[in-house]
Amino acid sequence: MSEPITGSQALVFGALDSGISFATGVPGYPITGIMKLLIGSSVDARWSINEKVALEAALGASATGRRSLVTVKHVGMNILADPLITSATHTIGAGLVILAGDDPGVKRSQNEQDSRYYGLLAEVPVLDPPCPEAAYNSMRRAFLLSEKVRTPVILRLTDRLNNMEEAVKRTPAATGDFQKFDRDTWAFTMKGKHQHFHCETYPSMEKESAMAGTHRLYQRGKDIGIISSGYPSSLVEEIVSADRFRNISHLALTMVNPLPRPIIDKFIDQHSRILVIEETEPVIEEQIYCSGVFGKLTGHTVYGKIEANDIILALENIDMDKVNRTCQPETRISRGLTSTTGVLSKNLCEDCPYLGLYEVLGNLNVPVAGDLGCSVMTAPPPMEVVDIAYSLGSSIAAATGFTEKGIALIGDFGLVHTGLQGLIEAVHHHNSVLVVVLQNNIAALTGGQDVPDMTGVVQTLVPDTRILDIRNTGEDELATIIRTELGKEGVSVILARATCAKY
Repeated sequence: MSEPITGSQALVFGALDSGISFATGVPGYPITGIMKLLIGSSVDARWSINEKVALEAALGASATGRRSLVTVKHVGMNILADPLITSATHTIGAGLVILAGDDPGVKRSQNEQDSRYYGLLAEVPVLDPPCPEAAYNSMRRAFLLSEKVRTPVILRLTDRLNNMEEAVKRTPAATGDFQKFDRDTWAFTMKGKHQHFHCETYPSMEKESAMAGTHRLYQRGKDIGIISSGYPSSLVEEIVSADRFRNISHLALTMVNPLPRPIIDKFIDQHSRILVIEETEPVIEEQIYCSGVFGKLTGHTVYGKIEANDIILALENIDMDKVNRTCQPETRISRGLTSTTGVLSKNLCEDCPYLGLYEVLGNLNVPVAGDLGCSVMTAPPPMEVVDIAYSLGSSIAAATGFTEKGIALIGDFGLVHTGLQGLIEAVHHHNSVLVVVLQNNIAALTGGQDVPDMTGVVQTLVPDTRILDIRNTGEDELATIIRTELGKEGVSVILARATCAKY
């Protein structure tokens, strides 16, 4: 019997045994650890400046016959959506898998979106394995499926799947050469590519989804049936194995786009009431919703993270057509994120070199657009420095919309990720904005990865760029500098240099 391994290790082994030779990724919870394992392997693996670049590099590798893996967190799917959607009809070469890390419960993210929706939008296969063994097998299958339908395949994971342990049987590694991009696709017009996709490619995906052995069916009774996907499938099996629920059937889906319609329709016909268990959104439920199907839309289950008690409660209310739930939105206080003593927001490092800067910015009566790096933790009380923060790299563009010259607070990783476009926009349109870059040369929130030095680029774009050693600049001097820059017309930049105390 082999030793138990984690879901993360199973996914890495699945990728290595599939013969990948190229991997890209952008750090972020919960996928950072997976990429670290790949970087330490024989694979040509690298961190990318953003997810669009990561996928585009992998598409190039795929075109030349290299099986490739892209690792991103769920919000990173938003950034790579452009090349992803086009690649489905343009086609690819060797197998390409996108490992999308979702964050049910919003443990370390700015939202709780569901990556499975990108399967529907891009019309590409999505796999949602429930356990390490299924994760390994799903990774192996994903590369084969990708090459068969000539599209990327999305494999969804969550932190609980990453950390789950069980014995996994590895199969012989793939060897030999892999297919390259087929230039025959250029014989079609753009319309013709889409027609070919729906005549040939998508029907092939549907057949793959309905294949025997793709999903797990536990037929126990004819009254109640549960349809699930992902990690919650493991929770369902734990619950229905108890005597209290021993007559409940369970269809655990692994491939969730396209849905295996014949299998699902047969399962629904065989049972009087169906409960859908899934994280985070009702992706499956919305597609199969009809009389007798219950889940999030009917109030039986919660949105977001699913716990065992949520499943039990839903089963206890399965005879009801609608469950009225009381909504108690989580607060920072209830989650324990608000400091009860001192003046710092909880989770902000007490020895952060930028505390003095935050203090100065908090005392200015100007709007501050923040970035989704460390500085976003200054937005809630008691600090209340940042006013708005939407996405990584968004602060500069957001600040150009202010009615007065305001401040864009951005980390150097956010600047490289997507912030430079906002800076170019501001310069091109002669906007008035003060950009303060927290230049510590690392991505501090995601593990201390190195960040390219953009000093020369910024100085070329904005001649009015000042470099400050933030440790050796007092708060009074800093306040004077910032007020002076705010009094000028046009774009100003302060490169606030410091060394992160954590790394």
